[in-house]
Amino acid sequence: MQIQQQIEEKTRKIEAILNQYLPKEEGYQKRIMEAMNYSFTAGGKRLRPMLMQETYRMFGGSSRVIEPFMAAMEMIHTYSLIHDDLPAMDNDEYRRGKKTTHVVYGEAMAILAGDGLLNFAYETALSAFSLEPENQRIPQALQVLANKAGIYGMVGGQTVDVETDQTRVVSKDQIDFIYRLKTSALLEASMMIGGILAGANANELEQLERIAGKVGLAFQIQDDILDVTGSAEVLGKPVGSDDKNQKATYVSYEGLEKAKADVNAYSQEALQELKQLSVKNDFLEELVRYLINREK
Repeated sequence: MQIQQQIEEKTRKIEAILNQYLPKEEGYQKRIMEAMNYSFTAGGKRLRPMLMQETYRMFGGSSRVIEPFMAAMEMIHTYSLIHDDLPAMDNDEYRRGKKTTHVVYGEAMAILAGDGLLNFAYETALSAFSLEPENQRIPQALQVLANKAGIYGMVGGQTVDVETDQTRVVSKDQIDFIYRLKTSALLEASMMIGGILAGANANELEQLERIAGKVGLAFQIQDDILDVTGSAEVLGKPVGSDDKNQKATYVSYEGLEKAKADVNAYSQEALQELKQLSVKNDFLEELVRYLINREK
C-alpha cells in the first residue's frame, strides 16, 4: 500500500477516535461548542495524534489510554490555529479550504472557542485516569503536554513571533527559536507522550524529543517554502501571505535554495536517529519522509 493510502486510512481511524471526545452542542452555551467543533472538524493532517499513536505502538503500547491524549493534542493544536488566524495575529480568512472561525462566528466567539478548546484539552487528557486509574505514567504525560503547550513551548514561540512581527527586526537565532517552540514543541510532546505511556525509558524519551524537534524544524521550513511555491487550491489557504505581511521567515532570511537544503538535512538527521532506536516502526519512517516532501 502506498504511503498516501496508508495515511488516509490511518487518518480516518484517528478521526473516529477524536470525534468521540468532542463536546455536545447543547445548553445555553451551545454556540461555543459549535464554534469549537467547526474548527476541530475542519480537516487537517492529524499529524500530532498520528505521531503520538505510532510512537505508542512502536514501544509496544496497546491500550486505549493513548486516545484522550491524542484528542487533547489535536484540541491544543486547533485552538492555536484559531487564535493564529485572528485579525490581531495573521488575519487569515481561510484555513484548510474553509472560512476561518473568526470569519464565521465573529472575533469574540473565535477567542472563546480557542480558550474553550485549550481548557477542554486538559479535561480530555485527564479522562485518561478513568480508563486506567492506577497508571503511574499518566501524570508524566500530562506534565509534558502542559509544558510543551505553554510559555516554555508553543505559546513562548508564538510570543516571540508576534514581537518580531511588530518590530520587523528578527535574527536567525530568533527564527530558529520561534520554529523550535511554535512548531516543534507539540510534535515533541506527541512523540514523547506516546513513548511515556508505552514505557519508554529516559534515554529513549530524549531521543524522541530530538527526532521530533528536527521533524518540526523541517516541517515549518517546508511550510515557508510552500507559501512561496505552492498554490491556494492545493494548500487550502492563501499563498504569499508571509510576503504580503512582510513577515520574516526562514525562506526570506536564508533564500529558497538554502531552505530546501536545510529541510533535507534536518529530515535526514531525524530519520537517522529514528533508525537508531531499539524499536522500529516502518510506517513512522515513511510518514516523516512524506511530511518533508509534502505539497500542502
